[in-house]
Order: sequence, then structure tokens, then C-alpha cells
Amino acid sequence: MAPSDLLLIAHQLAIGVVGNRRRRPRQAELRRAVSTAYYALFHTLARCGADLVAGSTKQHRSQRAWQQVYRSLDHGETRKRCAQQTRLAEFPTEIQVFADAFVRLQKSRHRADYDPLPTFNRSAVLQWIEEVDNIISGFNSVARADRKAFAVYVLLKHRAD
Repeated sequence: MAPSDLLLIAHQLAIGVVGNRRRRPRQAELRRAVSTAYYALFHTLARCGADLVAGSTKQHRSQRAWQQVYRSLDHGETRKRCAQQTRLAEFPTEIQVFADAFVRLQKSRHRADYDPLPTFNRSAVLQWIEEVDNIISGFNSVARADRKAFAVYVLLKHRAD
């Protein structure tokens, strides 16, 4: 799943694009846009882990291994790891920003998907989508070794020394 496609869909939902027409977005569309923006972050990390651990090209990887790594990313465990500020200090700023956004956007996604009371503002949702796009770009610009270390950090169980 391409994060850029998810961000495009989120943007279309947030501006109220329906077919060839544009109208004021409904709350359900704004909520789905928030959720979809979070999933762009999630799938960025899932793909990163799979590509860097199992291989990025089909010719140089086992598809089963790649799929297993991709699917092993867990929302809750990843949030917990992304919230551990002392451990994150070891990573470049762009990864720290990504981790912070992962935690914040997951909370927003939960509000959007499960809490019937809040209302969402189109301009705020569009701002989140733009923020996610910038965060993903920053994350992808980080050195491969740092992205790999972060992927391993969120994917694998840690043992105390």
C-alpha cells in the first residue's frame, strides 16, 4: 500500500471531492481522512521494515519473508516504542519527529474512528495531512542504516541486559 496514495485519498476526503464534484466534506469524510493519514504513517514504517529487513526488490527477496515482516508491525507496540523518549534520543531528529507523530496521529485516529462526540475541522485535517506528508519525506531522507535501526527497534522484542 503506497503511503502517497493514502495521503491523496485523505486529501480528497478532506476537501470533499466526490467523483468530479467538490462539496463541503461531511464529518464522516473528515474522520476517514484523519484515519487514512495515520495509515500513511503506519504503512511507511511497515514498508520500511519489510524493505530493509527482507529486501526491497522482488528479485532479491523472499515474498513470504517480506510479507511477514510487513505484517508484523503492531499498532500498540509501535506506539509504546515511539513514546519512549529516552530510547528515541539515539535516532536522528527526523525519526524522532516521525515517532512523535505516530503517537499523536494514532490518538487522533482513535478519536476519529471510535469517539462519536468530537467534530473535525477541514482546515485542521488538511494541516495534519500536510504534516504527515512532510514527516514521511523527512523520514525517507534519513540514512538507510538509521531507518533500518528504527525498523528493528519497533519490530523486534527487546531484552534487558
